[in-house]
Amino acid sequence: MIEEMRLRDLGVIAEAHLAIGPGFTAVTGETGAGKTMVVTGLGLLMGNRADSGAVRQGAAQAAVEGVWIVPGNGPVAERVREAGGELDAFGEPDAAGTQLAELHISRTLTAEGRSRAAVGGRQAPAGVLVDLAEQLVVVHGQSEQIRLRSAVAQRHALDRFGGPAVRDALAAYQGAFAQWRATALDAEQLRADADARAAEAAQLRVALAEIEELAPEDDEDAALAARAERLGNVEELRVAASTAREALSSELSDEPDATARLAEARRTLERFDDDPALAALGEQLSELGFRVSEIAVELSAYLADLDTAGPYELEAVNERRAALATIARKHGPTLADVLGLQRDGAVRLIELDGDDERIVELESAAARLAEALDAAAQRLTAERVAAAARLGAAVTEELHSLAMPDATLTVEVTDADPSTEGRDEVAFLLSPHVGAAPRSVSKGASGGELSRVMLAIEVVIAAGDPVPTFVFDEVDAGVGGAAAIEIGRRLARLAEASQVIVVTHLAQVAAFANNHLSVVKTSDGSVTASSVRRLEGADREAEMARLLSGLADSESALTHARELLELAHSDR
Repeated sequence: MIEEMRLRDLGVIAEAHLAIGPGFTAVTGETGAGKTMVVTGLGLLMGNRADSGAVRQGAAQAAVEGVWIVPGNGPVAERVREAGGELDAFGEPDAAGTQLAELHISRTLTAEGRSRAAVGGRQAPAGVLVDLAEQLVVVHGQSEQIRLRSAVAQRHALDRFGGPAVRDALAAYQGAFAQWRATALDAEQLRADADARAAEAAQLRVALAEIEELAPEDDEDAALAARAERLGNVEELRVAASTAREALSSELSDEPDATARLAEARRTLERFDDDPALAALGEQLSELGFRVSEIAVELSAYLADLDTAGPYELEAVNERRAALATIARKHGPTLADVLGLQRDGAVRLIELDGDDERIVELESAAARLAEALDAAAQRLTAERVAAAARLGAAVTEELHSLAMPDATLTVEVTDADPSTEGRDEVAFLLSPHVGAAPRSVSKGASGGELSRVMLAIEVVIAAGDPVPTFVFDEVDAGVGGAAAIEIGRRLARLAEASQVIVVTHLAQVAAFANNHLSVVKTSDGSVTASSVRRLEGADREAEMARLLSGLADSESALTHARELLELAHSDR
């Protein structure tokens, strides 16, 4: 329930505070005073698209703030917390343990067209407002009347009325439909792609055969590159290794090498073995001599390897490198990619070669799922047909109370092409008087009749599926007199279970409200500004008289206004 709303610089409204509260709130005012801005402001809080044209002339920005009373736990609270917002709890939990809390929502709109929203004290995208609005408010206006003419909206209304039985049947159908469609599409896709997948399999076989024949190894290209560089510089490498070996252990020169000098140094120190320090150093020299000898041997082995490696090996290495480069260009672009293709390609080939079996399996599964889908569709249709009979009877009874005593609403459920919503087409057929053939409300209902049909549907549905807040923007358009009184009565009845906010120009409707707000227009000759005030007592009677006759001080109109208010009061 929306507790209050503040508007600033929205349309012609300079600043207004709307204390709404529970029950039935009527919003009235002169034409052009800005009544619709109340609905516009509420729409902004619901995430509607921001229009910079709604900013009051001369103002930099418009602002709307709303305070909702919501359960401290539940879908609304969870969505607020997901967005980073907070709720302000108040009072004590009720008998069911429900803790009520205040939810603050705001929206600002600049003259340049930028908008900003905040939920629970935290900035949030407009999408969060849309999510919350689905849980908090249902808005009805002329656009909604147009929407009610569509088969989709009529089916949705029937499903709402059908309650858990239809909801569960629809959920089961949608689950079965999703499974069937996914499986059928997979089979269809495999058949459609059969030629392409066969070509892929043939190409993959050729590629795998080429890779298997070459048998590349991990990092083989890098190893071969290093080997080729070594073989290409063999003479320089031989000179360097020979020089190093001669310095360590000479076979050609009579000059003492490193091995000989280390041995001489060791022998010199051996004469002083009784000195611990020199003895330790002698041991280190001995170990160093052994290590030098080992290095000399390794250098000799390296030279021997160089002597065996010749131009023939270099040619073979280069040929192998060229073969690896070719296969990398063809199936790579790197050797690692080639090895990956070899590893994964076999699995992919098994998958491609199993297409025929897979298609048979999928088509068989699709046939089984189609049977389950058909059963789910039949169940859904049966639930909708049963709900349609109940809805038609209940709405017809409501229409009789809305000054349409001879009207009959029939809810027809017929076969339709399968979709995610079932195999049913729903049509609301209205027979406005005895002997009239039932016609679709999209064709046979006037604006005033459609308003009453829409109201009757909401009253009936709200009995089993209440909505926290209903907003009606001139839902009484095209009606008057006795019909308007009955609309007021039914709105008051709806307000017993939900909060109802009505923008109206009819005194017969406003009379039934327990909270009457008036949008008042003032002008200084250059700028028009409006504000909102609550009407009680004589002020309310004067506004009712103005709505009835255009004359707020007409005694006859005032008398009529008092009669209407007394009538409405006696109905409560």
